[in-house]
Amino acid sequence: MTAEPHNSVVRREFTRQAEAYAANPSIANPERVERIVRAVNPRPEARALDVATGPGYVAMGFAARCREVVALDLTEAPLTLARRMSEERGLTNLRIVGGDAASLPFAEAAFDVAVCCLALHHMEDPGRVVREMARVCRAGGSVAVEDMVASEHAERAAYHNRVETLRDPSHVRALPLSELLRLFAAAGLEVESVATDARALVAERWLANAQTPEEQAAEVRRLLERDAEHDLSGLRPVQSDGQLTFTHRMAVVVGRKLASPQT
Repeated sequence: MTAEPHNSVVRREFTRQAEAYAANPSIANPERVERIVRAVNPRPEARALDVATGPGYVAMGFAARCREVVALDLTEAPLTLARRMSEERGLTNLRIVGGDAASLPFAEAAFDVAVCCLALHHMEDPGRVVREMARVCRAGGSVAVEDMVASEHAERAAYHNRVETLRDPSHVRALPLSELLRLFAAAGLEVESVATDARALVAERWLANAQTPEEQAAEVRRLLERDAEHDLSGLRPVQSDGQLTFTHRMAVVVGRKLASPQT
């Protein structure tokens, strides 16, 4: 049997999850959006690109600070939500388009800023996505990625990613922070800042947001409970007040696009 193309899996899952994803408090949290905007600190005249924008919260945050923002996503359902919310906020400097993060439909050096938030773990070739972001960013401009990060230890990272993929088949791989930093260097980016934090999640709410089928959800619970006993992934699950909770470790990496060497 031929495997379903990954972009088709992403479109299916984020069409199905669009409303729940947009309503997720951790996704819609304006403080989270403001943190990434502050980390980049764009100039008022900047032209910014938000890759894999989803419902557009990050793009709207940059639109409040930048001259122009383009928001791109592979899936139409979240883009429809983003357009509606953008219109409700009266944002006239935000353009919302469909497109593939691995092959951005923009010219080289078209933007001053390129960001991708909470999406790189859905990409089959994250290095290509970072290179594409760097390609469309001008020399001296900023490229930023916010995402969950996995353990630096391969077996622990594999356990983490098994849990994530069972919950949502559009998940490919959360990267260790060291690998994300290498992707920035390989794309011609000088890392300017790295910020990390941890985000506590309630397992049942997390499963409900992805509308995970019960058979897979039961396996996720089993893996998390085993992890709670044996510390297998870095997710650090615990039972608290009758709820199974765990932690996503997050990173925001901001890089500066280097000028091409003179020949």
